Amino acid sequence: MNRRSITCGRVRLNAGRFTLAPLEMADAAEVLCQFADPSVVAFMDIEPMTSVAEAQAIIAWAQAQRADGVGLRLSIRDRGDYVGTCGFERIDGAVGEIAYDLVPGRRGERIMAAVLPTLLAFGWRELALERIEAKVAEGNAASCAVLERLGFTRLGPLTGQGPWKGRYWTQHLYALTRPSVDATL
Repeated sequence: MNRRSITCGRVRLNAGRFTLAPLEMADAAEVLCQFADPSVVAFMDIEPMTSVAEAQAIIAWAQAQRADGVGLRLSIRDRGDYVGTCGFERIDGAVGEIAYDLVPGRRGERIMAAVLPTLLAFGWRELALERIEAKVAEGNAASCAVLERLGFTRLGPLTGQGPWKGRYWTQHLYALTRPSVDATL
């Protein structure tokens, strides 16, 4: 894997009208606004944010993941307007795990259908990944649909994940391997 692709230099991806760039502290107010909404964090292991300091802590975590070459979290901007985040939650050898989220007012616009192919191509080409995974909490049908439209295979439930928010969760593991997408790159 070419970890220099994320730890060194400038990462800026274009997906049509969308621009993806590493989260920066300047994004804190927008991150707070997004993650303060309970519907955004409903299927995540975090509670709604209540302060800029919490948003800054998430951004600092993302920056540390990038510096260590084990993750990459990107803001998604639609012609300059912040609409969410996506990226590699985890990079372990030739396997990466993606995660993504949108501001509530932009759901249903197929933004991830436009953005995630660019993220996946970056994973295959720049990070030399052989497999890309995603974990989706049970009940998050919209996220499952996004992954299935992109050709991910549902491998099965991971029961007893967590605990977070006072309970253990079932997550569905999805995976996509390089051979299944080479023809589209």
